[in-house]
Amino acid sequence: MKVPVKKIFITGLKWLGGFIAGVLLLLYLIPLVFPGTIAQQVKNFANKSLDGELNFTDSKFSFFTHFPSLTVSLNDFSLKGSAPFRNDTLLKADEVAFGINLKRLIFDHEIKIDEVYVSDAFIDVMVNEKGEANYNVYVSQEKTPDTIDSNTSLRLERVDFENCHIRYNDKSARIFTEAFGFNYVGKGDLSEEVFDLRTDALIDSLDFFYDGVPYLEKKRVHADLITRINTNSLSFVLEKNELRINHFPLEFTGFFTILKNGYDIDINAVSKKHKFSELLSLLPPDYSQWEKDTKIKGQSDFQFVFKGRYDAARNKQPDLGFNLKVTDGFIHYKESPFPLTDFDLDVSALVPSLDFRKLDLKLRKLDFKVAEDFFHADVVSKNFPDMDLKANVKGSVNLKTLNNTIGINAFDITGTLKADIKARGVFNKDKGLFPKTSGGFSLQNGELKTKYYPNPITDIKLIASVQNNEGTFEDLKIAVTPASFIFEDNPVYINATLSNFNDVVYDIQAKGELDIAKIYKVFAVEGVDIHGYAKADLSLQGRQSYAVNGQYNKLNNKGTLLLRDITAATEYFPKVFNISEGKFTFENEKMWFNSFSATYGKSDFSLNGYLFNAVNYFFDSNTTIKGSFTNNSRVINVEEFMASQGAADKEADEKVVVEQSPQQSGVVTLPPNVDLELNANAKTVEYTGIVLNDLSGRVAINKGKLVLQNGSFSVIGCKVGIDADYDDESLTSASFKLHLKAKDFDVKKAYEEIPLFRELASSAENAEGIISADYTVEGDLNAEMAPVYESLKGGGTLWVRDVKVSGYKLFNVLSSKTGKEGLSDPHLEDIEIKSTIKNSIITMEPFKFKVSGFRPKIEGKTSLKGDLDLRIRLGLPPLGIIGVPVVVTGNQDNPKIKIFSKTGEEIPESQYNEELNQVVDEGGREDGGVVQPQGNPDDTAKPVEEVKPENKQESPDTDNK
Repeated sequence: MKVPVKKIFITGLKWLGGFIAGVLLLLYLIPLVFPGTIAQQVKNFANKSLDGELNFTDSKFSFFTHFPSLTVSLNDFSLKGSAPFRNDTLLKADEVAFGINLKRLIFDHEIKIDEVYVSDAFIDVMVNEKGEANYNVYVSQEKTPDTIDSNTSLRLERVDFENCHIRYNDKSARIFTEAFGFNYVGKGDLSEEVFDLRTDALIDSLDFFYDGVPYLEKKRVHADLITRINTNSLSFVLEKNELRINHFPLEFTGFFTILKNGYDIDINAVSKKHKFSELLSLLPPDYSQWEKDTKIKGQSDFQFVFKGRYDAARNKQPDLGFNLKVTDGFIHYKESPFPLTDFDLDVSALVPSLDFRKLDLKLRKLDFKVAEDFFHADVVSKNFPDMDLKANVKGSVNLKTLNNTIGINAFDITGTLKADIKARGVFNKDKGLFPKTSGGFSLQNGELKTKYYPNPITDIKLIASVQNNEGTFEDLKIAVTPASFIFEDNPVYINATLSNFNDVVYDIQAKGELDIAKIYKVFAVEGVDIHGYAKADLSLQGRQSYAVNGQYNKLNNKGTLLLRDITAATEYFPKVFNISEGKFTFENEKMWFNSFSATYGKSDFSLNGYLFNAVNYFFDSNTTIKGSFTNNSRVINVEEFMASQGAADKEADEKVVVEQSPQQSGVVTLPPNVDLELNANAKTVEYTGIVLNDLSGRVAINKGKLVLQNGSFSVIGCKVGIDADYDDESLTSASFKLHLKAKDFDVKKAYEEIPLFRELASSAENAEGIISADYTVEGDLNAEMAPVYESLKGGGTLWVRDVKVSGYKLFNVLSSKTGKEGLSDPHLEDIEIKSTIKNSIITMEPFKFKVSGFRPKIEGKTSLKGDLDLRIRLGLPPLGIIGVPVVVTGNQDNPKIKIFSKTGEEIPESQYNEELNQVVDEGGREDGGVVQPQGNPDDTAKPVEEVKPENKQESPDTDNK
């Protein structure tokens, strides 16, 4: 009997529906049927396999999170980086899921992780200047065979990133890149030693910076790649790698191998015979509308090469190069009557070992035409400082026509620019070589207006010529006749001729006034905010050497310069510079500061005096500039002038290489080519927690060194005389020599208010009274402008006029050991203590004093750490003729007393390398000064009852200093 087709169809649907329902039921039941320890084992595996702090809120075991894969999902996942970035987050994600191989789970009872999913994550990859990275968090099973469950393994076949934000900041290579909307799927048997990784990636927005310079910003990227990976050699071979950045296609070939101390790379990226418009799609996003409104034709060829080894320890860097050609280029903005035609560009650059001093630049051709105008340039340069240059520039361009043709709306510019310059030869400033050059350029009837300021710069006129027939600095002649413009109804005029750059002969006239804040608004210089007013009326005539050789009668420098309310706030300095007023008068060899008031942070300055040889210094900043000034300040904060150890930090969202460690301060640096004499007066000087009042003295700065003579200041109510030398040896170290003479200062106030005194004289914590000092000390300062104690050496005298010591353990223990209560908490008067300091050891010459009828005599050593090695002769009442020998070791907190002993314990000296400014050995006792047996039973401490005084015939103490 024939079965109806309809019935067969319905039956089939029932079976299919039942099958699907059964499958869905299994998908739901399998995670419930298997023990709940599966999720826990995956979490344990993740914790033990990752060398970084891992946290998440909860987990989920399901088929439906990443259907059809069975996954263990960890929600609100975060992972810290590897050393030295253990406190920084490497990965933070809404979800990280691990895919479980279902077949292995059911039949082999093995948990095999073969997939990883990362969703809505921020991945922050950091590499410091030493090449240490934060991503070395995976611990292979070979390294931890006893710590990871045997039935849990990682054999990845798929890696999936969805909607991630990735930031890569490599300080060692000066590379910064950031990707938003990063979507990536990588497939391959990642467990094999050699495998092919198939990649499909889409990035919504990509930024790439090298050495702080942006090369790509907000570019959309699509990549279709096949990469052969060798896990043994950690090498990556690019087999099929097609990349599209916006509309610009690139094909990559080559390899990348990770080495022990760096990497080996050979990458070749090529884009041949593609549209010129596709190349221009790499322009910043601000030009996207311009691309739509502009007709672009032509063909472009591009090649990028990155080849060589990177090894920071051996200072090896790969070579970087590119080649770009544009032929038959055509650009016509929609509103322009004329197109730019015949645009041909052929440029290449090679940077061997990423050393820009070896830059080989070849601009073989840059040609274009606009209406009747034309322009041609070819420039070839190589190496620096011996730069071999060949250049030829010629053209005549109407800037308004060119601007309309290109359609750049950021500014309006008019005028006729003409150029005809030829140069060939070697440029080397040190050798006095300059390429043979002839020609010049001019700009007539110019005007510039930008969108940043409503009023234009008008009547721009610039006529300049250069002539050099011999190829030397001596034969170089430059004339600017003139350079002038009008801004805000104020004309500015400069006329200058310069010749013989070995000994510059100059004739310069400059006149005009300018609102500096407004002129900076015209150009909107990013990161710089400058205000103020300048007015000049100068006539400078002479020769560079006249002032140096004393031929002042041949100079004819005269005129005035006025600066007012000049404020400069820049990202490179932490404080704001503000010149309230500066009136300068030029009189031949001198530049007079008639009235100069300025502030920097909390510090303020009021200068009067002159600079000598200022014009010569303008032409050659390596020469020495001299001057003599009187300065009066209300406040000077020394720490504000401490140099930064490196470039200033930048925020990561500014797309620059960022410091990974806190920025360290540096010492105050002095210019090496300044010879200044300064009569300094300051009401208050703040320095590392010390406040000095009424500082005055004569300061000399010469060849990067500072000398203070006959100085004085007040601190804690005491007048202090000071002489000092200072020399900055690097950005982070300096040397100093200090002679201080203080009379009758309060010990208690000094301990409470002067950090340095508190550290050097910790025993003065419970002392009250008056002392005086005459001491000389020299040594080194660290990056915080604090003394390196191991480097200190010097000596001097301390006078104890009237001091009450309470709770000082040395005297208390000595009193207890000898049974003489009068030695506890002594009142000291009229004591002179001479000492020296070297290698962290203070050595005291013998000194005597009276206390409660006793006449102690003390000498010996103590360390800056508090270790003691003292010899005491305790003269007994009434005249001190009979004395008890005592040795004190241990430390100030735990002094060890030995009666009738003369054997102490040496204090290990510190060791300091003055050439390297490094502490080799901090010195001091490792055991904290605990007395060790010397092998002589007589040197051990004896009970007081057994002590019998030593009857030593010594004259009565009449000298009780």
